[in-house]
Amino acid sequence: MTELFESIWPLLEIVLKILMVIVPLLVCVAMLTLLERKVIAAMQLRKGPNIVGFWGLLQPFADGLKLLLKETIFPSQANKVVFIIAPMVTFALAMLGWAVIPLAENFVIADINVGILYLFAISSLGVYGIIMAGWASNSKYAFLGAIRSSAQMVSYEVSIGFVIVTVLLLVGSLNLGDVVRSQAGGIMNWHALGMLFPMFIVFFISALAETNRHPFDLPEAEAELVAGYNVEYSSMSFALFFLGEYANMILMSGMITILFLGGWYAPFEFLAFIPGVLWFIAKVLFCLFVFIWARATLPRYRYDQLMRLGWKVFLPLSLVWVVLVSAYVVFFRGAVS
Repeated sequence: MTELFESIWPLLEIVLKILMVIVPLLVCVAMLTLLERKVIAAMQLRKGPNIVGFWGLLQPFADGLKLLLKETIFPSQANKVVFIIAPMVTFALAMLGWAVIPLAENFVIADINVGILYLFAISSLGVYGIIMAGWASNSKYAFLGAIRSSAQMVSYEVSIGFVIVTVLLLVGSLNLGDVVRSQAGGIMNWHALGMLFPMFIVFFISALAETNRHPFDLPEAEAELVAGYNVEYSSMSFALFFLGEYANMILMSGMITILFLGGWYAPFEFLAFIPGVLWFIAKVLFCLFVFIWARATLPRYRYDQLMRLGWKVFLPLSLVWVVLVSAYVVFFRGAVS
């Protein structure tokens, strides 16, 4: 019996870790919808959801129940298999990214040496769910929204890639744990406040575009495209797209925290007694607040402005910074082994 337990314990340990990450994450995705509505309401001097449950805390669950009970409608000429799979792909990819995110010093589902490449690959695959949804819907509005979204995501993925390269050059490792440990010692050692500060700004703005968030929510521009790539979706299939967007926001906030904000480390040494996972959560919440803040205050870009910013501003800037960081590493730290 002992030998059997020892043989299956590694599998059970992985399953427990996955549940410890995914279950709270799903709750956070639901509550983020409430947080967004509350923050925007406060900025606009109104109350927001406040009827269902104390302070409106049960509103996300009421919305989820409503969507669950709605009828799923399929367009008559849609490719039903792809139509059903598309929202699952979008939502699943947002969850898969957390496999390599270290929440604390010794808590990560998969501590692989190429964690950053894994994250980059997962975030790049997100466009497939949107393309599949737009094509399978057999609607011109949905297809135009999908094409617009794919062009936007691919454009800003390039800048995100070069930003990640600058972090790799400075740290000298592809392991996300090593990236965090290189920022130990307080807030002044964080990459966001060092020579990577411009890349921190580029990454954050690119994350807004990557997640189709305001002011770059052009794939869902109501005036031109009704609702973009998900216009033909209803019930839980629509909910999966909706939840996938919020899950991607949390994933991008986690990446920003790991790459630039010191991960699980406290900003000051005298606060190190607070558990690292709480610091990680606090930093992610701060990033999410800025995501919502941008939606409440900034006007939507025109599509030509969006593409010009990505290709003519962020791409050259990130390329220049790759060269500068490479020169710094070679001349001040010696050649990278």
